[in-house]
Amino acid sequence: MKLEDVAKRAKVSIATVSRVLNDAGPVRNTTKARVLRAVQDLKYHPNIHARTLAGGKSRTLGMIVSNLENPFFLDIFRSLESEARRHGYEVVVANTDYNPRRLVNSVHLMMGRRVAGLAVIVSEMDPTLMQELIESNLPVVFYDVGTPAKNISNIRVNYQKGIQKTVEYLHSLGHRHMAFVGHHTSLEPLLDRKVSFVETMKRYAGDVEFTTVADRDGPTGGEQATRTLLATGFRPTAIICVNDYMALGVLKALRESGLAVPDDVSVTGYDNISLSEYAFPALTTVNIPREKIGHLSFEALVPPHEGGQVLGRGFLIDPEVVIRESTGPPPHN
Repeated sequence: MKLEDVAKRAKVSIATVSRVLNDAGPVRNTTKARVLRAVQDLKYHPNIHARTLAGGKSRTLGMIVSNLENPFFLDIFRSLESEARRHGYEVVVANTDYNPRRLVNSVHLMMGRRVAGLAVIVSEMDPTLMQELIESNLPVVFYDVGTPAKNISNIRVNYQKGIQKTVEYLHSLGHRHMAFVGHHTSLEPLLDRKVSFVETMKRYAGDVEFTTVADRDGPTGGEQATRTLLATGFRPTAIICVNDYMALGVLKALRESGLAVPDDVSVTGYDNISLSEYAFPALTTVNIPREKIGHLSFEALVPPHEGGQVLGRGFLIDPEVVIRESTGPPPHN
């Protein structure tokens, strides 16, 4: 089905059909209704990609994430997509598995699709990518990595403060033997959380014992990291996880090892994904406002007359601890 068929059916010019479909220029309401009725009757679907290549305006936003399995990234996608759909945009997604090379390839693929803007929600980074994106003039928003520039905005979370608050809370309960479970600790945003744990524990020098372990992101990694931890002989009364997704596996491993949460071991997560509230026991965590991140991302990518644009700005989010049933005082012995 072609544009000409719609014009013939609605008894208008091709230019009029184009104005209606692109909402570009004045068209009488009766004429618009006739065109839209013809579109529906003929089941016409415009070729958005072809229109973009021909010099039209793209209504597609790109989003690249580190781990699409982790509900944290899905929550941000849902928020961004909701804003985008409300303004007539679509969102396409790519996944990197924390691989910097895949990040670069995904950015190039998105640019090849002529996206109108790009949200890069990742923990990894390639040193050459930032300059390439600056030179492209494409509206970009980074989460966790990157720095603001003329066409680039940046959203960061004060992960250090969130970890510090968590350690201080557990210490106030009486915990003196703590462990940190992380993943991809060579990547800066993830290393920040581990470093904050270590530095906060060192403030209690002589009063505490601690260790750190790491595995892959996700419940399987959290489970394996816990088994590795327990195999060392170290017996923590509290385990602080880099995110909620790994904490789910930590809870499983402790349960299968005969340890009760929180009676034997307290467990905390990070992110406050919806699953954390439904874990057993419900997970004490640190809240990161994913809906706000999605909203800020949209504002950074769309033109000002459509609800944006805040290019070249940096945003810092201070997280808060959410206390639930997975934490309590340490066992008396």
